[in-house]
Amino acid sequence: MPLRDCEVAIVGAGVAGCTAALYARRFGLDTVVLERAAPGGQTATAAYIENYPGFPEGISGLDLAQAVMQQAKKFGAECVSAEIMGISRAEDGRWTLHTDQGDMKAIAVIVATGAQPRKLGVPGEEEFAGRGVSYCATCDGFFFRGQRVAVVGGGNTAVDEAVYLSDICDRVYLIHRRDRLRAEKYLEDRARSKPNVEILWNSVVAEIRGREAVESVRIRNVHTGEDTVLAVQGVFIAIGHAPKTDWLCDCVETRDGFIVTNERMETSAPGIFAAGDVRDTPVRQITTAVGDATVAAYFAYHYVDWFKTQHA
Repeated sequence: MPLRDCEVAIVGAGVAGCTAALYARRFGLDTVVLERAAPGGQTATAAYIENYPGFPEGISGLDLAQAVMQQAKKFGAECVSAEIMGISRAEDGRWTLHTDQGDMKAIAVIVATGAQPRKLGVPGEEEFAGRGVSYCATCDGFFFRGQRVAVVGGGNTAVDEAVYLSDICDRVYLIHRRDRLRAEKYLEDRARSKPNVEILWNSVVAEIRGREAVESVRIRNVHTGEDTVLAVQGVFIAIGHAPKTDWLCDCVETRDGFIVTNERMETSAPGIFAAGDVRDTPVRQITTAVGDATVAAYFAYHYVDWFKTQHA
């Protein structure tokens, strides 16, 4: 489908983007969704989701992502295969989106490009993704009840996940490459107070091992080079996320690459909104992404209405 101008352009066809498209269409906005790859985003890569309301038996990430996309299309949203390259303000006040398929204009833009978990890049990580390797304890911790797991990282997210998992798992190993945590002290104190949390200092994961699923990790002391094997059934990697915002070209305020918004999902640039994991937010869940998208679409609708009044 060729590019065309529209009232609201949504960049990203994950659950946040498709939810925004669904609501934008229900508000009567002419809506185009841009997606560079297969729709679904990070949700589509999840083997199984049990914490999304309305599915007591759970649902595969791919099925959920496809259902949300189908619902957006049912209400008339168009999805175009194009990779966003940049954005600029046009002379008429609209936004010009520069893509590998050409340019298009929109009155409002909702950014829902998400963020990808940073990976260790070690043997076994890709092989056991979804089979013991996870990037979200809140999403997958339940599957490891009563088992031994490792959390990799030393920041707030890693320590918070270790504390969360300590109430579910038999033993939690927190693997950190330095001799002190980067997490805030109150989180470190909580982790240290848990008798089943053990912090492994000056250590990195060298390999994730197993047959059908994760069975152990090989960790290496960064000072001595000595390797040891740790028997675990799960590995939670929490070394940060990488947002997809470089194409915004400093048009909006960001923090560590994540887009700063207010409670209306408005960015520092009038007419640009953000929703989901690409936002500067402490919680990155499908449920919060859906809520963000609903709010973003609602206020994008009001922005478009204001813009058309001003340019009548």
